[in-house]
Amino acid sequence: MAQSVWGYDSDNGPERWHENYPLAKGDKQSPIEINSKDVQHDSSLSSWHASYDPGAAKTILNNGRTCRVVFDDTFDRSVLRGGPLTGAYRLRQLHLHWGSSDHHGSEHVIDGVKYAAELHMVHWNPKHGNFAGALKQPDGVAVVGIFLKVGNTPKPEMKRILEEIENIKTKGKEAPFLHFDPSILFPKSRDYWTYHGSFTTPPCEECITWILLREPIEVSSDQMAKLRSLSKNNENEPVSPLVDNWRPPQPLKGRIVRASFK
Repeated sequence: MAQSVWGYDSDNGPERWHENYPLAKGDKQSPIEINSKDVQHDSSLSSWHASYDPGAAKTILNNGRTCRVVFDDTFDRSVLRGGPLTGAYRLRQLHLHWGSSDHHGSEHVIDGVKYAAELHMVHWNPKHGNFAGALKQPDGVAVVGIFLKVGNTPKPEMKRILEEIENIKTKGKEAPFLHFDPSILFPKSRDYWTYHGSFTTPPCEECITWILLREPIEVSSDQMAKLRSLSKNNENEPVSPLVDNWRPPQPLKGRIVRASFK
């Protein structure tokens, strides 16, 4: 398995990542399965707050592994604070993980339930100087995870991202993505689980405070089909659908998951 070509197929997928990225077998890996009976309610966990500047949105791209929206993070323009975090974390990008059908695709699993997709909003702690520096610190990164559930009353929030998919059908394509307020993607409830974990893609750095929102947002089956219409190949190659770009749950290894709710 060549260094640069990790992916989600049997020859380069999650089972083999550790061959090139030994951290993938670390003690604080993500995602995990959350079992309500093992979760500790922590009354000291405060609510989290995001103040996002819609003008910070820059581009949307297909990198062959996910669809990603990139934000300007050169100053404290769009930040997340509160909850389990100390200080303000800057929004850098959001991306999605999804399945080949509506019945799976999320990375985290809740009491055995898998959702159709999972959205990750990646923030970093500017006290570490830059993003690369933050990756080396246990409190370097905070990710808000939002589950996408297929339902009959899809919320309009995902529409803007999905409309843009036509322009980034193939790997390496990028399009301007301006004036977008990602806080419209939050569900009504602010309830969350939190634990210390890692990126779910190589090199799987263990620098993440996860804030997983309990309430999913709804998307339609058609919207999910749109995500699956992306190709993980370049323009001049045969279309190979970008699907099942999720990592299965990793061992908890003694970590405690805390909940902001009872």
